[in-house]
Amino acid sequence: MEDQLKRTLGVSDAVVVGLGAMVGAGIFAALAPAARAAGGSLLAALGVAGLVAYCNAHSSARLAARYPASGGTYVYGRERLGPFWGYLAGWGFVIGKTASCAAMALTVGAYLWPGRQHAVAVAAVVALTAASYGGMQRSARVARLIVAVVLAVLAGVVVVCLSSEAADPGRLSGSDRGVLGLLQGAGLLFFAFAGYARITTLGEEVRDPERTIPRAVPIALGIALLVYAAVAVAALSVLGAEGLAQSSAPLADAVRAAGRPGLAPVVRVGAALAALGSLLALVLGVSRTVLAMARDGRLPRALAAVHPRHQVPHHAELAVGAVVAVLAATADLRGAIGFSSFGVLVYYAIANASAWTLDSAVKGRAVAVVGLAGCVVLACALPLASAAWGAAVLAVGVVVHGVRGRLRSGI
Repeated sequence: MEDQLKRTLGVSDAVVVGLGAMVGAGIFAALAPAARAAGGSLLAALGVAGLVAYCNAHSSARLAARYPASGGTYVYGRERLGPFWGYLAGWGFVIGKTASCAAMALTVGAYLWPGRQHAVAVAAVVALTAASYGGMQRSARVARLIVAVVLAVLAGVVVVCLSSEAADPGRLSGSDRGVLGLLQGAGLLFFAFAGYARITTLGEEVRDPERTIPRAVPIALGIALLVYAAVAVAALSVLGAEGLAQSSAPLADAVRAAGRPGLAPVVRVGAALAALGSLLALVLGVSRTVLAMARDGRLPRALAAVHPRHQVPHHAELAVGAVVAVLAATADLRGAIGFSSFGVLVYYAIANASAWTLDSAVKGRAVAVVGLAGCVVLACALPLASAAWGAAVLAVGVVVHGVRGRLRSGI
C-alpha cells in the first residue's frame, strides 16, 4: 500500500537506532544534575533508572511485537486501554520530545560554537531533517557512524580517567541526599535511557518485527547501561560526586582532572556528535508518532502523507523539523531534561499498563507492574518545576481531546 512505510531495518540497524538515541547527549548532560540530586548515591540512582528502563523496554517490546505499526505507545494505549489513553501517550510524547529535540540541537551549538549556538542549532535541525527525509536506510547509516564515534570518545574518557593517578575509588561514594534525592537522580538519569522507544515507534519499518524488536530493545538497553555505568564510575573516580555536580561539562572536566586537558576538545566534539545522534533519533520517533496520530485524525490528516519514493512520513518530518527549528532559534531549553523525563515516564506508565492486559503470564504482568510503579514514583520525585510543567502539558492535552470529542459529536 502506498501509505505504508517500507520495512528495511534488521536487528543490528534497530539496535543502532536505539543506541543513537540513548548513548547520546544524555550521558554528557544528565550526570551533573543527577549528581546534584543524588550525591553519593549516583550509581544507585543509575541502577534504579536502569531497572525501570528494563521493565519499560520489556513491556514495550512485547507490545511492539503484537502491534508492529508506527506510533509506539500511542498505538498500544489505543488498542489495549482505549482511545483516550493512546491519545494521552501520544500527546505527551510529541510535545515533550519536540522540546527535547530543540534541547539536543542547542546542545550541539553550545559545544561547537557557544557564541552562536542558536544558529548552529538551527543548521543541525535542517541537516538532520534532510537526512531523515532521504529514507530510513540513510538515517540508519548516519546513526551507525555517530554511535561508533561517540562510543570511541566515551571509551577514551573511561580509559584516561581510570588509568590516571588522580583516580581514587574512595570518590565513588560520598554524602547522599536520602531516598528522595536518589529517586530524583534516577528520574533525571532516565532521560538518558529513553532512546529505546525509537525502536518501537519505528515498528512499521522493521523487518520481521515479532522477532526483531524483542531482540533489539534489550540488546540496545544492555549496551547503554554498561556504557553509562563505566562512564559514571570513571567520572566519579576523578571528580567525585560534588565535583561532578558542579560541572557544566562533566566529561570534559573529567579528562582535565585526569591530567589530559588536550583531550577536552575531542570530548566536546564527541558530545556534539552525541547530541546530533539523539536529535536524529528524536526526529524519527516524533514524526512517526505524528504520522500515527494523523492517520487516526488526532492531528491534521495531511501529516499522514508518505513519500512515494523514499517511503517516509515526509509531511510529518517537515512539520516536526520546522517546529524544532523555531524553538532552537528562539528558546533556551537546557532545563528540559526534567520536563522530558516527566513526559516520557507518563508515556511508559501507559505502556506498562497496556502490557499488563496482553495475557496472564506471571513474568509479563510482574514486570509491567514494577515498570508502572517505577514510572509513577520517578515522575513524582522529579523537581517540582519539571513535574508542574509536565502536568500542565498533559492537562492541555486532556482539554484538547475533550474539545475535539465534543466537536465531532456535534455538541
